[in-house]
This record gives sequence, structure tokens and C-alpha cells, in this order.
Amino acid sequence: MSRALIEIGSCNVELELRPIEPSWIIEGNPVSRSHILSTSADGTASTIIWQCTEGRFNWYYDIDETIMIMEGSIVLESDGMPPKRYGPGDVIFFRDGAHAKWHVEGHVKKIAFCRKTNPVMIGFLIRVVNKLKKIFALTGERRPASLMGAG
Repeated sequence: MSRALIEIGSCNVELELRPIEPSWIIEGNPVSRSHILSTSADGTASTIIWQCTEGRFNWYYDIDETIMIMEGSIVLESDGMPPKRYGPGDVIFFRDGAHAKWHVEGHVKKIAFCRKTNPVMIGFLIRVVNKLKKIFALTGERRPASLMGAG
């Protein structure tokens, strides 16, 4: 099966009901909805639009997740982190294994970039292979642009 190398999506899509784990809810009746915009070929990364109505709940992360708040606001707190309000344009990174208490004020809409983490040894091997590719790349060869820096 062939996949397009460039996929186009929209943040204005129909979101499907994705209930929060009931045992995580602390207060209120938050209703969450989401839609997967894209998924990597290997299934380890995805981009998701998510929104939620008012309420307080725990969230336990089993992936790395970077979010950018698009609408509304939240107050986040976690061990070693006092409560802080975040709103449109704020970017937050949650590592695999993190726990946060969310307080959605009214509503929130976010875009989430999720990535399953590799075991440490596999991550090390991937970095070694990528470094070797750079060392042995031919001069003048077309190289892909990267937002992660050149080198």
C-alpha cells in the first residue's frame, strides 16, 4: 500500500467522542473529543486534534506528547510543579511516564504531537546509524532539510 509523502489536514474537522477514563475524573463531567490528523508509516507518531469541556481530571502519559493550546485555557499541576494557567499559543511537553492534573476552564482545544518512545538501546542504535549516514554521505548529495539542525 502506497502512502502520500505529504498529507494535508485541517484543524476544523468533525471530532469523535473519546471519553476520559472515569477513574481519572476528579470533578465535573468533562467531555473530550478528538480526531487523528496523521500517523507515521511505522505507527509510532501521530498528530491529533483534541478538545474537552470544563472539568478536573488526572492524565497519565504512556507516550511523549507535545501540545499547543489553540483555544480556551487550562490549569496544570504535577508533582514538583505548582498550578499554572496556560492558554492559546502555549506549548507543553509531557514525557512518557508523566502525570498531570488538568483543570479545563470552560473548554480547551489543542493540537497534540504524540510519539511512542523506543527502548533506550534501540534509540542509541538509531542515533549511531544516523551519525554513520552523515559521516559516509557523499559531498554534493541532496540532503533533506531538518528542523532539528544541520549536523
